[in-house]
Amino acid sequence: MMTDDVISNPSLIQVDVWTDGGCSPNPGAGGWGVLLRCRGKERELMGGEPETTNNRMELTAAAMALETLTRPCLVNLYTDSEYVRKGITEWMAGWKRNGWKTAAKKPVANADLWQRLESAAEKHQVHWHWVKGHSGHPENERVDQLATDGRKAL
Repeated sequence: MMTDDVISNPSLIQVDVWTDGGCSPNPGAGGWGVLLRCRGKERELMGGEPETTNNRMELTAAAMALETLTRPCLVNLYTDSEYVRKGITEWMAGWKRNGWKTAAKKPVANADLWQRLESAAEKHQVHWHWVKGHSGHPENERVDQLATDGRKAL
């Protein structure tokens, strides 16, 4: 279930997730990073692609985070990407109604990753949070570094 309002379900484990993605240059070599925190334990994920975009890396990070969870969870997902947060919470319903076309009747960019993210999110109760990037938020800075490391590891 995708929701902006977390529905309390005591049988679900709460997981806090931070995601980031980026490219240098954009488009170009890209990386993504994820930090998962649950019950006092943390797990970091990162990866990269040689030819991609910032938006694709942001979407990949969120999808990878949710796909990593092996059972339904109550997820607080923090992203510095309004593209990801608004896309999943506001724009996707219209895209789906329009056959994955924008209001201007053009194909939705990154539809493959939007569909992947939707499929991953449906398994969980997700509350999507936006945090300002590069503003000193410790977890956001950490996933930014993971994304950079993922890109540099190519």
